[in-house]
Amino acid sequence: MPTPATAPITQVLIVGSGPTGLTLACDLARRSVAVRIIDKSPEFPRSSRAKGPNPRSLEILEDLGIVDRVLAAGSTPPPMRKYRNGLPITDTDPFEASRPTPDAPYDRPWMIAQWRLEEILRDRLAEYGVHVELDAEATGLAAGLDSVTVTLADGRSLAARYVVGCDGGHSSVRKLLGIPFEGKTTEEQTSVCGDVEADGLDRGYWHQWFDEDGAVLLCPIPGTRSGWWFQAGPERDRAGAPVPPSLESFRRLFARHTGLPGTHLTRADLLSTYRVNERMADRYRVGRVLLAGDAAHVHSIAGGLGMNTGIQDAFNLGWKLARVVTGQSDPGLLDTYEEERLPVASWTLDITSERLRVTLEAIKQPGGGLDAAGSAETTGLTRGYHWSSLSPTGSTPRLRAGDRAPDAPCRNAVTGAPTRLFEAFAGPHFTLLGFGPGTADALRATEAAYGDAVRVYGVGAGGPADLADEAGHARTAYGIEPGTDTLVLVRPDNHVALISEAVDSRAVGTYMDHLSGTAFRRL
Repeated sequence: MPTPATAPITQVLIVGSGPTGLTLACDLARRSVAVRIIDKSPEFPRSSRAKGPNPRSLEILEDLGIVDRVLAAGSTPPPMRKYRNGLPITDTDPFEASRPTPDAPYDRPWMIAQWRLEEILRDRLAEYGVHVELDAEATGLAAGLDSVTVTLADGRSLAARYVVGCDGGHSSVRKLLGIPFEGKTTEEQTSVCGDVEADGLDRGYWHQWFDEDGAVLLCPIPGTRSGWWFQAGPERDRAGAPVPPSLESFRRLFARHTGLPGTHLTRADLLSTYRVNERMADRYRVGRVLLAGDAAHVHSIAGGLGMNTGIQDAFNLGWKLARVVTGQSDPGLLDTYEEERLPVASWTLDITSERLRVTLEAIKQPGGGLDAAGSAETTGLTRGYHWSSLSPTGSTPRLRAGDRAPDAPCRNAVTGAPTRLFEAFAGPHFTLLGFGPGTADALRATEAAYGDAVRVYGVGAGGPADLADEAGHARTAYGIEPGTDTLVLVRPDNHVALISEAVDSRAVGTYMDHLSGTAFRRL
């Protein structure tokens, strides 16, 4: 058995194989980073849990090359059928008026069982030759000068240059680091949930029964014939404590709140009791060990931001970690992960708390329901990093450095084939957009200096890699005034790195040289 001193060293070890860990592993693997991913579970979970990716996460999954698989395996969220006193009173589709736009191709979240999303991510990871290692529980961490050794419960040791804890709210990695998980647990806001099979219900709706005594929610699970997500306020014993969930307790809750026979529920498993936790770590990095996803923050499920915030953590971290382990950037670059994502976690705790409050008020009213939990902010499309040291000054009337980079339909100026900016961004590279013919020299100089690390595209710049913006969607999305020549550098995580006038020919080189310097400096 390898000892900590002789264990083979991989570049990155990921602890936890949920959506956060798998997203990070896929992003690192496509960058040719040697990555291992372990999980303490003896087998892959089959729980439906999270309802699915929001629009921003769908953009990330597109960049990873799997959004078509996700869309095929799931479905659009169904309309919500709301009941009072057992009778249907209204059907509501929160996304009825939503439409894709040229700058945002995904206008709504996508409903898919979490186990199925994880399966798709594992399949993608396997295409890079990486597989999740099960039954591997991390019980110890030992930091060395240039690596970290993780001790497993079975006595084995794994060594890596960097370790990322993506192991959930009860994170062993966070506990081993001694990082506090400050916040609160609200016992009054407790629910029971699980996967059930049910007969006699229309699968075209998300059924929501509300009364003064509680609620039962049943949402169809895509890809199944009779599977549903069940959620309800718990039964309580004489002392007021929640009764542990079971098929029988679910049947009693179902009969009480719906007026239908409890025998409509024919199976219940993967049961759990959920309490509203609002907690976050006060730091995301201790030397060569980092935290992501629920290991770093947990919050109310209102707004559906839990899994999505973890996926977006991973996408922010992946390109930075890859640059560091491959020697392209100093380890100080990793400090920008916490700098950018910790404020997002704090905001997420606030917005989900507010959405929960609004939802609890809404369900007291006839016609009110879970549609109150969503808002434009819960799409994930509005979060930027304006405060970041990676976002130097630069703006247009529509964008600032740090913003999410919008999509836009274009055409290849040579072949006439339709394409999109997201297709130009997809992959592990920076992207430089040059709007206007005055950017041609800067595009050529950047391509000569950085090769495939920075892919260049002119938008009406008159070059061979030009994109034709025939309908003006790209200029509109980026706020480029007619007749102006503007450079927009887009990061590998599809956020705007900088915006500069074409006459500032050194701006892109200065930015990239800072990232590539032997000692990372704030930009």
